[in-house]
Amino acid sequence: LTLQNGSVFQGYAFGAEGDVSGELVFNTGMVGYIEALSDPCNQGQILMQTFPLIGNYGMVYSDVESKKATVSAYVVREICDEPSNFRMEGTLETYLKEQNVVGICGVDTRQLTKILREEGTMNARVSVKPLTEEEIKMLANHKQSTLDFSKVPFENSVYCDKNKKYVALWDFGAKNSTIEKLLSLGYNVMSLRGDATAEEILASGADGIVISEGPGDPNDYAIAIEEIKKVMGKKPVLGLGLGHQLVALALGAKVEKHKYGHRGSNQPVKCVECGKVYISTQNHGYVVVNDSVTQVFVKFVNLNDGTCEGIEYKDLQAITVQFAPDCCDIGNTENPIYTKFISMMEGGKKNA
Repeated sequence: LTLQNGSVFQGYAFGAEGDVSGELVFNTGMVGYIEALSDPCNQGQILMQTFPLIGNYGMVYSDVESKKATVSAYVVREICDEPSNFRMEGTLETYLKEQNVVGICGVDTRQLTKILREEGTMNARVSVKPLTEEEIKMLANHKQSTLDFSKVPFENSVYCDKNKKYVALWDFGAKNSTIEKLLSLGYNVMSLRGDATAEEILASGADGIVISEGPGDPNDYAIAIEEIKKVMGKKPVLGLGLGHQLVALALGAKVEKHKYGHRGSNQPVKCVECGKVYISTQNHGYVVVNDSVTQVFVKFVNLNDGTCEGIEYKDLQAITVQFAPDCCDIGNTENPIYTKFISMMEGGKKNA
């Protein structure tokens, strides 16, 4: 594993064979490697797990977030050769081979994490042979791309659970769990690709619009940002992850690259309004610049670094969050994010 700063880590190959480059990022989750490997937000990235033992509960295909693994390579300290789990349908290595994902284990992931924490996210390459100086210099030119909707393996779809109400899912790389959550709330889901126009979204007749998660630099989605401007204020909007950033850009805020991103299931988020703190799941490398957010209410902040985690656009009937809102499901209390969105779709019949 060679980093663009010249650092080299030797390890052992597992999973698929081959050499691959990508943006090296770290995930702090103790569990959830299946979801992380298949999260569309990780499209083309080299994913490193900070937790030292990975693969101990094997592979469970019902837990995947998309049809295919999205990472280009996987970096771990130790891979479990003999997993144990009553739900297990195979080993992690078998899944990586099926999905053509290159893996490297036996790497000092603690030292790697320190490098990325101090110097910031950087590009890297997993290879069988050492890289030349010229090849290391070329690593700096690699960039995680936005989704090319002419090549993505999904089409407009409708997910029904015998519900009468609909939400339109503007799909820039939505997770399966997002669709399942919307269905559980009593809404059918009409999924439209990220290159859909505002006219197509509004013509769907949905009660509200969910702008999904997705990969890449939100500033690169110029066409989508212009289309999002056209729907704001016309239908209730819930923005998730990339959707949170795209709405902010559409309404005049700025989004910049975070030094190393927030990836994992242990990010503390505080609701400024009520003071509650939630331990959230996140997966992103860009943040909305706090000082650029004007005339709206920043509803959530990250307690580690103070970055913007959620915005409520009261006049436009919209709320957006950087994290997975399921973290707000605590006990028997109503989820404040989804409750607010449902209230907006039902004309304020609920107190959120």
